[in-house]
Amino acid sequence: MNDATPLVDLEGVRAQVDALLTAHLDALETELSGIGAGTGPLIEAMRRMLSGGKRLRAAFCYWSWRAHGGDRSGPGATAALRVGAALELFQAAALFHDDVMDDSDTRRGLPAAHRSFAHTHRTAAWSGDDRRYGESAAILLGDLALIAAEREFSAAVAGIDPERATRTRAVFDRMRTEVTVGQYLDLQAQVLPWGTDPAGDEQRAREVIRAKSARYSVEHPVLMGAALAGADDDALDRASAFGLPLGEAFQLRDDLLGVFGDPATTGKPAGDDLREGKRTVLVARAMAAAGRAGDLALMERLRAELGDRGMDEAACLDLAEAIRASGAVDEVEQVIDLLVTEAEQAWAQAPLVDPGREMLARLGRAAVQRQA
Repeated sequence: MNDATPLVDLEGVRAQVDALLTAHLDALETELSGIGAGTGPLIEAMRRMLSGGKRLRAAFCYWSWRAHGGDRSGPGATAALRVGAALELFQAAALFHDDVMDDSDTRRGLPAAHRSFAHTHRTAAWSGDDRRYGESAAILLGDLALIAAEREFSAAVAGIDPERATRTRAVFDRMRTEVTVGQYLDLQAQVLPWGTDPAGDEQRAREVIRAKSARYSVEHPVLMGAALAGADDDALDRASAFGLPLGEAFQLRDDLLGVFGDPATTGKPAGDDLREGKRTVLVARAMAAAGRAGDLALMERLRAELGDRGMDEAACLDLAEAIRASGAVDEVEQVIDLLVTEAEQAWAQAPLVDPGREMLARLGRAAVQRQA
């Protein structure tokens, strides 16, 4: 199965997390309206962002909680679902900020928040720079989503066993630190010399993947669910052992979709990662393959065209096919397969119970095989 949608719906995970998010945003809207009459666009933008998304992080948290002994009819279910809602709010914050940093045009098939705010400024003929206004508003929106995530998380663990709450909080705090540092490492990777040392380029790209995406997409949600269920240190270590490689495979799939994905399903223009100049494992492998083949034309083309915002769709597709022809796509697929095998071997040794055990495996496969 390569579609996570029906999996996320099981045991009402999506519906319950969505209801929690709606309740949180409704309360936040009331709070903000009391602060100022002009705050409506912030809530509207947050609702748009949270109306999309696969809820995979929430699902990984919930099903890890079940796999480590959580009882769906017990009081701990609410805590697991609310931590899932906090993860969705945190992801929204990361996406608001990431889109500003990447200067992205779209998110989930709609204008990115900073573009939307800039458009409002421009059409209203307000004073000042519309672009700067849009970016500033989106940064503040991301900060607001971070605050919302913290509030939802704190409410989630308020009534549970203090030791479990402390262990879960430690993972949540580490996740926020690592994603922030991962964003910086990504920013740094975009400005460092590139293309002369493909092995070094790939090493940096994988460091970024692990810190910025792999851990908070899979490993940390799995760890939080385990901690909520009372998992001991050994069980948490085993959860990390399958969560991290699965998270890395998840991001490598995302990198492939960022170049070769169907815009109708990804919600972003074809080849957008090439225009944004993302220094991924994929392009590092393409550069390495060109070097081995002595293909100086491809090497120079990658250096010149990667990050060219003016590339039209035809040029972007042509560059993508050159990358595919280098063998880089096949190599990345092989890396994904190896990571999934590593994750499955660790998962097989973990002290898990059904139905959560089987659901984690199914979610993992769906996350890596997805088309969007």
